Amino acid sequence: MQELEQFFNRSAVEVARDLIGASLCVDGIGGVIVETEAYMPDDPASHSFRGQTNRNRSMFGPPAHAYVYRSYGIHWCLNFVCLPASAVLIRALQPVHGLAEMEERRRVSDPLLLCAGPGRVSQALGIDIRHDGLPLSDAPFELKPSHESVLVVTDRRIGISKAVDHLWRFGLQNSVYVSKKFRSS
Repeated sequence: MQELEQFFNRSAVEVARDLIGASLCVDGIGGVIVETEAYMPDDPASHSFRGQTNRNRSMFGPPAHAYVYRSYGIHWCLNFVCLPASAVLIRALQPVHGLAEMEERRRVSDPLLLCAGPGRVSQALGIDIRHDGLPLSDAPFELKPSHESVLVVTDRRIGISKAVDHLWRFGLQNSVYVSKKFRSS
């Protein structure tokens, strides 16, 4: 647990970059993280910017925990808490483990559509509010760093109207599994 906590006890921008290529599974279902976004405490696009609420309480908790919220009242989104009031949004995975379960949950069979976007990731992995605040070091989560060097590209974050110029969206170079193509790849 302590090793994982140290990894997340850093700037969300650093963590978001370093998560590219890592393996994420929830109850044995998941794949390779190919796209992330960072959100910092002084970032007007962050849920923590105006302070702690019931909705964002987990963002103010310890590092290496999940922060799960519902976006637009429709989709659950999975974030990993870093330093207090900062988090990394998991935007896309390359699906590897439990493809049949993901296809059933998502009601699609195209692997490019299973986990391309934060709502799709959560639906494919079975993420919902019950996961909010859970430690990433324990079941149902399994997070493993990449054992090989990966090429990471950056771009602007998606779907926000504030702090749009921050290049805090990270992706695996040339991955076909990202939610939106990177301008630099």
